[in-house]
Amino acid sequence: MPHSARVALGAAMLAIAAPVFAQAPTQTVPATSTTVLVTAQKEPADPSTLPVSVTAIPGDLLKAAGVTFISDAASLSPNTHFTEFSARKLSNARIRGIGASPANPGVTTYVDGVPQLNANTTSFDLIGVEQVEFVRGPQSALFGRNALGGVINIASTRPSLSKWNGQVAVPFGSDSQLDVRASVNGPIKENRLALGADIAYGRRDGFTTNQVTDEDLDYRSGLFGKGQLLWTPNDAWEARVIVSGERARDGDYALNDLAAVRAMPFQVMRDFEGHTDRDIFSTAIVASHKGSRVTFTSTTGIVKWKTFDETDLDYTPLALAIRENTEQATQVTEEVRFASTPAASMKLGDHATFRWQAGALVFTQGYDQMAVNHLAAGVLSPFLPFPIDQTSPQAALDDVGVGVYGQGTFGFSDRVDVSLGARYDHERRKANLVTSFAPPVAPGTLVDESRNYDDVSPQVAVAWKVRSGSILYGTVARAFKTGGFNPVAIPGSEVYDEEHAWNVEGGFKTSTANGRVSASAAVFSIDWSDLQLNFPIPGGGPGQFYIDNIGSATSRGVEFEATARPWEWLDVFAAVGTSHARFDSGTSPGGVDVSGNKIPNTPSFTTSFGGQYTYAMGPGHAFVRVNVATTGAFEYDEANTERQAAYTLTDIRGGIRTPHIVVEAWVRNAFDTRYVPLAFPYPGFTASGFLGEPGRPRTWGVNLGFGF
Repeated sequence: MPHSARVALGAAMLAIAAPVFAQAPTQTVPATSTTVLVTAQKEPADPSTLPVSVTAIPGDLLKAAGVTFISDAASLSPNTHFTEFSARKLSNARIRGIGASPANPGVTTYVDGVPQLNANTTSFDLIGVEQVEFVRGPQSALFGRNALGGVINIASTRPSLSKWNGQVAVPFGSDSQLDVRASVNGPIKENRLALGADIAYGRRDGFTTNQVTDEDLDYRSGLFGKGQLLWTPNDAWEARVIVSGERARDGDYALNDLAAVRAMPFQVMRDFEGHTDRDIFSTAIVASHKGSRVTFTSTTGIVKWKTFDETDLDYTPLALAIRENTEQATQVTEEVRFASTPAASMKLGDHATFRWQAGALVFTQGYDQMAVNHLAAGVLSPFLPFPIDQTSPQAALDDVGVGVYGQGTFGFSDRVDVSLGARYDHERRKANLVTSFAPPVAPGTLVDESRNYDDVSPQVAVAWKVRSGSILYGTVARAFKTGGFNPVAIPGSEVYDEEHAWNVEGGFKTSTANGRVSASAAVFSIDWSDLQLNFPIPGGGPGQFYIDNIGSATSRGVEFEATARPWEWLDVFAAVGTSHARFDSGTSPGGVDVSGNKIPNTPSFTTSFGGQYTYAMGPGHAFVRVNVATTGAFEYDEANTERQAAYTLTDIRGGIRTPHIVVEAWVRNAFDTRYVPLAFPYPGFTASGFLGEPGRPRTWGVNLGFGF
């Protein structure tokens, strides 16, 4: 079906149905019945009052839309794009054109207040999740390092202190998909002690077939669990312990020559079929005290993860190269924060007030990698007619850092708020990096050194309450990504420097008709220098990149979001973003002038339109919902050699929900759109010079669930 026809048909379907954004989808109550709070600026607040672009997606909407991974939720946030491989360990967020490698992300994900210092731990099963927030634009003044593009906040559902409840869902569908998802929580001691538990198991066949063996390649299988304990010894103190773990066993990367992917998607020819294993164990301990004048919060995080993957490095039916790669890391973080309570705002006169927050974060991270390329005779050189093992790399990276921040907000006549904030970050990074050959056909390399990084991130924001429920705001902020060491790189690129950006943003937010209609719009301009870009290691295999500073760039754009409930039975929403992201003059990665070129993996626009039609049926309701998301064209590399044209994906879901029973049917990518969401240069083994992976094809299924 032509692209224009798909868009037209999707738009026609929206006339009768599509996802609710302003209500919990299991209810038919007015949109104003639920107050959404976000932690986009650390303190819980109504997003309509904050001078920041933020999209909040409640957990009920995630469930109703069938969203189980963060990249699927991203379509609801304008100018948000994920570069995600078929193996879930490689999932990199990009907001407004800003992103980076897994080890040094440009967008940091926080899970229950704990920063994920490596993107390898950010793409997991979203079960037992209360809310996801996409905070767009530089946020280093409060969140520090690596929040240059923004922050993603994921919050777990709180166990109930008043009654026991639970649910079980069994989605199953095409490609032998089967999921089992269960949650239960309730009080051990009413109003004082509660327990919660979530578990999810999912598997599916691969979409891609290896023509050599006739076996599927990119299958997925994973087990995820989460346990919580909530203790409120009195009305002032609260403590939560959240323990979660994952065991993922995914198939090989679905990579192939880009031209072949476009001509014959979901088909490869390999003599070796690899796999990707990942294990994650994390703990968050959150303690808070609400005093009459000051609140206190302590967040302790421990994250341990390990991955092991093998892949056919040449991506051909010839036995030329195989890569084995083991990575593991342990991070420990501790953040303490104090803030004034709303009732304790300091009086500065008859018409002026002052409120504040201040905090500090300390962290350590130890990262190890051992990767070996097994090369057949003659692959490295025709003059070396014997097999060679290339260790690339054997790496040990240790990181210690501290950040101190503060923010003060002056209020004038209940109409104008002026916020001033700043954060100081210090980080010490140490590396021991080894590359070698066996037998020793060439000299190896050794890097054993350390670097210190210091930065200050200021921010100024002004919000003017035009009328009740409407504000105009403006923000100026500076942010940074830390520098560091590449575990492996081309000689001379083992170390990279910090990246900096200045962001100027103006916006408008409004809510009318008793909360039935809300909208926001923003205009932004980002100028960043010492730009860090991700470059593939020649012959290094998928996911093996190094970071280099290559110049400067700009990103200009507009964002718009709106939700409406014109009638009790219909909810609609729209989210639109444009981004004009270009390299500045004089930017030359690898000696190639890319001045004026588009920044790779940055769609020129993103749109998402949807709605939900709901029909009341006794204690429950029937519903139909549609979401139509379009991703604008984007380039795969800095030279703008290859690109992905704009494409549209349509998701449809419908069924019956009662307080205890759920029966739903769904289809994702309803028109089976063919697209290649990621590709990168890979000269040598590929005819086109690029490797790519096909996007997810049409899938369908049924969801059966019950609850109490």
